[in-house]
Formats: sequence, structure tokens, C-alpha cells
Amino acid sequence: MSEHYFTESPSSEARTRELHLELAGHEVTVETVSGTFSPTRLDLGTAVLLRHLPEPPPGDVLDLGCGWGPIALHTALEARDAEVDLRVWALDVNSRSLETTAANARRLGLESIRTVTAEEIPAEVEFTAIRSNPPIRIGKEALHELLETWLPRLAPGGRADLVVSKNLGADSLQKWIAGMLGDGFEVVRTGSSKGFRVLTVHRD
Repeated sequence: MSEHYFTESPSSEARTRELHLELAGHEVTVETVSGTFSPTRLDLGTAVLLRHLPEPPPGDVLDLGCGWGPIALHTALEARDAEVDLRVWALDVNSRSLETTAANARRLGLESIRTVTAEEIPAEVEFTAIRSNPPIRIGKEALHELLETWLPRLAPGGRADLVVSKNLGADSLQKWIAGMLGDGFEVVRTGSSKGFRVLTVHRD
């Protein structure tokens, strides 16, 4: 049976590789590992999201489904350059993803990144920003449960940015998020590129 990147503890052989890429204007070298999301390159959807993100705000920022860490690393690099004081919570169910993100953060000297499972985030933490290339392929029910858990934890004035393939239901997901969150939240499309939509949630 094949494993998915949302497997908690991948049992397949861990094959590592180095990727050379640009994050937040920096040429960096990171490590990726098999059994995680998009281990051979920066995923196209994630690349679209990174181009549309504003400068990160201070406070607690959630990378929901961190994989090997590109969103968390980009956010922490930008924050360091801009001298923004934040904590990046890099969240994943996949132990291999968490280990790789932590190793990449150490490699780049990014002490603001904390790799965590859901249970390790204190219940009282609210997020000034949530950033995610959400795991659409876990199925609609599990995806909805994930977003119902985390999007309401935006702090007042907070902003969530999600990238979703148009062909995988970005437009219907936008409507569902708006209905799920209800009053006090606005859900708009702030970007569209290469078949992907960037959906942005603002909390009043």
C-alpha cells in the first residue's frame, strides 16, 4: 500500500536530497525527504502562494501543513529581514515533515520556527496570520474538519492565506469557508496564477 504525505509515521525508506531555491529573496539550500509533500521541488501552488503573501505580522503565525517547510522558512526569513517579532508554528501530522522543517530552520538559523503537532499548540494561542497549501487530497470531510479547527483561531484583525487549485474546487471551497466562518470574517480571492487561486480570510 502506498504512503501519503499525510501519513503520521512514514515507514518507507527515507531518501533525502538537497534543493537550491529562492525564499524571501534569499538563495538557500534546504533538505527534503521522501514521504513528505513535494520532496523533489517547490510545489507550484506553494510558489504561487509565496508570491502573493504580504509581509508577515508580529505575533503567532501558523503554517498549516508545513511539509518540509517552505512557507515557514519564507515567513521566518522575511520576518528576520524586516525585524518583525513573531513565532512560526509549523504544524503537520507527518513526523518526517516536522523533522525536516526543524532541520531546515536550524540550517538557516531561524530560531522563530517551532515544529509541532496539533496537540502541542496551546489552546489559548490565536494567530495573526495563517498560511497554507492545504492538503486537499485528504478528502473533503477531513479537509473541512481541518479548516473548521484552525481558521476560527485567527486573532481579531488576522489574515489567513490559502492556495487551492481551481481544478480541485477552489471556488466552491471559498464559498464553504465563508459560510462556515459566518459573520465577522470576509473571504476573498486575492490572487490567481497557473491554475491556482489564493483565498484570503480576514477577521474583523
